[in-house]
Parts: sequence; structure tokens; C-alpha cells
Amino acid sequence: MSVQGVHALVRRTHEARVLRVLREHGALSRGQIATKVGLSRTTLSEITGDLLSRGAVVVVDTDAARRLGSGRPAELLTLDPSSGQFLGVDLGHTRVRIAVADAAHDIIAAGHAAYDADTERARQLEVAFALIDRVAARTGVSFRALQGVGVGVAGPRPAPPEIAVPFGARFGAPVIVDNNTRFAGLAEAITDGPDVHDVLYVRLSDGIGGGLVVGGRLVAGADGMAGEFGHVTAQPDGDPCRCGKRGCLETVASVPAVLAGCARRGLALASIEELEAALRHHNPIAAAVLDEAAAAVGRVVGAAALVLNPAQIVIGGRLPRSAPELVRRVDEILAGELCPIGGARPAIRAARLGDDDGALGAIAALFRQTPLLDGYPEPVR
Repeated sequence: MSVQGVHALVRRTHEARVLRVLREHGALSRGQIATKVGLSRTTLSEITGDLLSRGAVVVVDTDAARRLGSGRPAELLTLDPSSGQFLGVDLGHTRVRIAVADAAHDIIAAGHAAYDADTERARQLEVAFALIDRVAARTGVSFRALQGVGVGVAGPRPAPPEIAVPFGARFGAPVIVDNNTRFAGLAEAITDGPDVHDVLYVRLSDGIGGGLVVGGRLVAGADGMAGEFGHVTAQPDGDPCRCGKRGCLETVASVPAVLAGCARRGLALASIEELEAALRHHNPIAAAVLDEAAAAVGRVVGAAALVLNPAQIVIGGRLPRSAPELVRRVDEILAGELCPIGGARPAIRAARLGDDDGALGAIAALFRQTPLLDGYPEPVR
């Protein structure tokens, strides 16, 4: 290969790295891009200049709103929004949610639809496709530039081809399928920005699941079971679990388990809303049961944190939304569970996103693996 050929190859490699960083993280300044791809400011300026002239990258804003010091605001660059679309779908137990993002990471369409808890998968897909059609008609999204589809499903294992094949046939785009709670964990991880790489996420709702983000990537595990905190033993002599074991975390800290714990102590509550009201009125039984659940979560999450050493622990789901004090109590338990052997203790916080976190996480997973912009023309030199 000639010297000119080597130079062209190196340049294309640098361009691909710049495009990949923008695809994964959204709008960044030239300085941030240079740091992430390891290029000098001069080289980076030349490459982004070419990408801007070709329309692959556009200027969307400056960082003036979040600058702390003085000086000229830096332009923020992002991929051409029209160059790609990404569809995220969350097939939950009782509803489907969708979100559509453009290449600049802006959500350009979203919607949801309900179905019964016992709805068969084929019917769930019919509801999902009908919802996508309605949202597209309402917003004008055509999916002509669709780069990929991410589908989150309830359950510990990735769905079989009955999920991927219909979506692939419908849209003619690559499809990834994973657990919707793991996708939610990825969505939560990136709410703190692109530099939070190691996050442990636990969702406490009707069941308990979770997700692990390691090195900025979602971890599924060898059999798609990574993050199944709900079936880690929390009380060896505890109640039977639907998985066949006894004393799983789900038998202590899920919404049904907390309501059942209150009932055993003489406080009959019919719903999570009634639990929330009892806690608001400082009912001692509700407070004691919640404290027991928080202690179990703290022990399980603490053991996982010792092994994985996450930078951050996020607790989401219906239970902490209704009982925010649970997160504070888990933090107190973690203080005693983690060994004081050096290094900072992981930050712990409540989840920030709502019920669309699974669809948003599916889109985030697509951003981290979908090729984009390979078809843009080479500049004339």
C-alpha cells in the first residue's frame, strides 16, 4: 500500500472513531471528542471540518448554558439527525411502550398501549405494531432511515426468534432483544452522562430484576441471566419463591411481598397506593416491613457491589417510587456491608426515569452497536 493509501486508511479510521463516539454519546464539543478518541485538537479539527462539510455532522448548540468559567463557548457537534432513526420497544406484562430517536439522540416520537396480563405473545406483537403505526401517522415518522430496533421483554432470558423475526421482517433492520429491566438499567446509567461506566441497577416492583452496566456496556451473561437479583437468597428460611427456592429477595422486597408482610402483622393493604398512604401516616407496621425489605436489598446489593465494584447503584421500580425512604435505608445498610478497604463507596440513588425506561434503554443499546453513516461520500481532495 502506498503512503497515500496508508494515510487515507488512518484518516478513515479516525473518522469512524469520531462518528462512533457521537453515535454513542450524542452532542459533544470538539474538546470532548478529542479526549474520547485520543486525537490531537489539530487532527480532530481537520476531521470534524470534513465531516461538517459532507453533512455527516452538524452543529446543534454551544456549551454556554453549562460552562462554569469564562471564554468563548464551544460548539456542540452531533450526527446529522436525519441520518438515522432508532426504534425502542418495551413489551411489558400489561403494556407496550415505544420510543423513536434520531441520530442526534433526540426522542422524536413515543407512545404506549395496554393489554391484559395473560395476553399471548402474538397478540402483544399485534398491539405493538398497531401502536407503532398510530405513532408514525401522528408524528410523521416514516422509518425510512431506521438503523435498528431494540425490543425489551419481560422475563429473565432473551426472547426467542418469535420476537426478532417479526420486527426484522416488518422493518428490514437489525433487531436486538433483551430483558426490559436490563435495558432500563442501561437507560438509567446514561442519565448521569457518558462517563458513568459501571452501574448496578435493581428494580423493585411486582417482581425484582436488575441490570449490570460494566465499562459502559450492558452485560447479559452467558445465558441471559445477568442481573437477576430477585432470585438471590436473602432469607435462607424464608417464604417459598415461584422459582422453587426459599427466601429469594423477591419474597421479601417485591410489592406483593411487602403487602403480604404487612398483612401477616395485622395491616391489610390492597395496593401499593394504600402502602404509600400508610407510610405517609407513619404506620409502624408498614414502616417495619419496609425496613425489613430494605435490609434484605442492602445485603444482596452489598454482596454484588463487593464483587463488581460499581461506581453507582440505582434502585428503581414501583416500590421505591412509593416509598422513597427505602433508598436511604438501603444506603445505610450498604455502609455496613461494604468493606472499608480503600476506595470510594458507590453512590446510591433512586431511579430518575419513568415507565419508558425500557424503551429508552433499548435505544441506548442500539446506539452502542449500530453502524451508521458508512454511506456518506468521500470528500473531494
